[in-house]
Amino acid sequence: MDYYSSIKELLINNELTHKAKDYSKNKSDLNTYYEVGKLITAAGKNYGENVIKEYSSNLVLDVGKKYNERTLRRLRQFYNFCKKQKWPAAPAKLTISHYDELMKLKNINEINYYINLCDKNNISSKHLRTRIKNNEYERLDEKTKNKIARNETVELSETLKNPIIIRNTIGIEDISEKLLQKMILENLNEFLDELGEGFCYIKNEYKIKLGDNYNFIDLLLFNIKYNCYVVV
Repeated sequence: MDYYSSIKELLINNELTHKAKDYSKNKSDLNTYYEVGKLITAAGKNYGENVIKEYSSNLVLDVGKKYNERTLRRLRQFYNFCKKQKWPAAPAKLTISHYDELMKLKNINEINYYINLCDKNNISSKHLRTRIKNNEYERLDEKTKNKIARNETVELSETLKNPIIIRNTIGIEDISEKLLQKMILENLNEFLDELGEGFCYIKNEYKIKLGDNYNFIDLLLFNIKYNCYVVV
């Protein structure tokens, strides 16, 4: 089989799709990269590892500079990653940049957790990298992980990570309750992400009346998904 000609044709057709049909770019990218990775894997088995260096030298001239040796190894890794998860093709929910982050993971349940997270919340690959780095999945308890893996309903309290990470932006180790509140408000979006899906900020120091006395809620939140107020 002429692996090189097939790879070249796939990549050229994908480049044409980029110019002609903007809406289908991502799907075309993933399908192309999957098929190219598949062909590179097969070519390597037949002709040895040096085939990547040979193909990349020709593709840089025939198709474009970005199809260098490093890119071809990445596409092979992408195909083998999808194959390992037993996907017949790459799910088009995410971009190749998302998959670059997911390929660093080994646990299929963890991978599916982050795929669903990105799909539901339209998370960028950069944001995904941060959440993986913060071990978000690992900070869920085992009961919650098992329920997610079985696609069972998860309660709001079960989505909370342990511990919750709050970035210290003031450089002080001895944190008072007031300083903690300040750090949360300065990085509010990160804090809401830490809590889970659907959290919205309403107000801090929210005034309420209990009997004849007035009290203040440090942070009042609302969760859209669960349709309830959350008092911090």
